[in-house]
Amino acid sequence: MVFIDLDGLRFHVQRLGPQDTGPPAATVVLLHGLLTDSLASYYFTLAPALAAAGVEVLMYDQRGHGRTGRPPTGYRLERFVDDLEALLDRLEVTGPVHLLGNSFGGTVAFGLAARRPEQVVGILAIESEPATAAWAAKLDGILRRAETELVKKSTLAWVAAKRGRHTARLARSAGTILAETSLAREIPASRLPDEAQLRAIRCPVLAVYGTRSDLAAQAAWLDGLLPDCRSAFVPGQEHSVLIETPDVVRELTLSWLREQGAELRGLAADPPVREAVREPARGAVR
Repeated sequence: MVFIDLDGLRFHVQRLGPQDTGPPAATVVLLHGLLTDSLASYYFTLAPALAAAGVEVLMYDQRGHGRTGRPPTGYRLERFVDDLEALLDRLEVTGPVHLLGNSFGGTVAFGLAARRPEQVVGILAIESEPATAAWAAKLDGILRRAETELVKKSTLAWVAAKRGRHTARLARSAGTILAETSLAREIPASRLPDEAQLRAIRCPVLAVYGTRSDLAAQAAWLDGLLPDCRSAFVPGQEHSVLIETPDVVRELTLSWLREQGAELRGLAADPPVREAVREPARGAVR
């Protein structure tokens, strides 16, 4: 665990090297989602398996989250992309990287790929989408509701009863972030890439959805928008694919890295993908 100061903000960063001390088979940056998420989601699920497979893993708490500093302002999408860009420069990660983003983390990954196409060799987006006007409008509604509801004791009690105490603690933490920062107002006001900029993202993209998630309906649109994109679906899952089915995500990730030419080692030499359904959602539109 290290802390790195970037433009006056202290970031909590974790970097795992290949467990066998050999040369990295690939470099993967893990990007977490908004409010209830942090690098811990990867540290206890995906990161160890990647390191065991000979991958160099970089993950960090995004601004306002986890152990990274929480400034009152500065939460437009472009600032999150700035942070990723600055972190790669500070750590002297000059070669191409694979970006794996969960939810909002995938949106950040698309942002860097549009800005630095030469540095991003591939994107695996879990329950995620690029930033568009529709994305901004949806986030505006979600964040405004969360800003109102997550400070209510009745809401937190309902979450604890229905989802458990751990989820209630995460919800309480999310409410604190929203109360202490301008995130809910800044995210929807982010500078958005135009369609031409998104179509210029030519690296391979694997988009992973839960079959019961509302995001699954965008699969055909995203596959058609990006030159090299395909979708995979995890049966019976909603938005929390990474947390609910970490084994499936690990297998998908390792298989995807091998497809991109990474010479993985150890038990990851040929992982089976047992539960993901690799076919487009029928009737998916946007």
